[in-house]
Amino acid sequence: MKADIYLRPLTIEDATISSKWRNDPEIWVFTKFVSLIYITPEMERQWIFDKINRKNEKRFAICLKNTNQYIGNIQLLNITAESAEFHLFIGERQFWGKGVGHSASILLLKFAFYNLELNSIFLDVHADNLAAFSIYKKIGFKPIMQSGKFIKMGIDAKSLKAITLTA
Repeated sequence: MKADIYLRPLTIEDATISSKWRNDPEIWVFTKFVSLIYITPEMERQWIFDKINRKNEKRFAICLKNTNQYIGNIQLLNITAESAEFHLFIGERQFWGKGVGHSASILLLKFAFYNLELNSIFLDVHADNLAAFSIYKKIGFKPIMQSGKFIKMGIDAKSLKAITLTA
């Protein structure tokens, strides 16, 4: 199933919605980023404000084309001239398993390789997060190593060009 989505830059106004996601423990089961405190919308606004203008980060909201509903985040962090670190989460659980992660990943990788002209992208995926691992593998990410419960995966521009880009 192809998810009909687009990416737009994350904005401070997104904090009202994303703060709810930050307090939903089910969303963070397979991540390294579990908050131990309640995140208020004000805290989330400040966090977004601190992040969105960093030169070595590109943070995007994932939105539905037909309604413009904001349903998740995808980002490139620690961007260098050659590479970046990839992160993705779908905050609106009713869109899990609907192809959103795959479509958003393809869009972000196209941006990373064609616009930013990066050579490689890396991510860490929890070994038990079979849905995410399947998405990343289908796109062309290859396992590099495992550390604890996380598998480091990578993809380079040549590998992405070798697969069908259908987002």
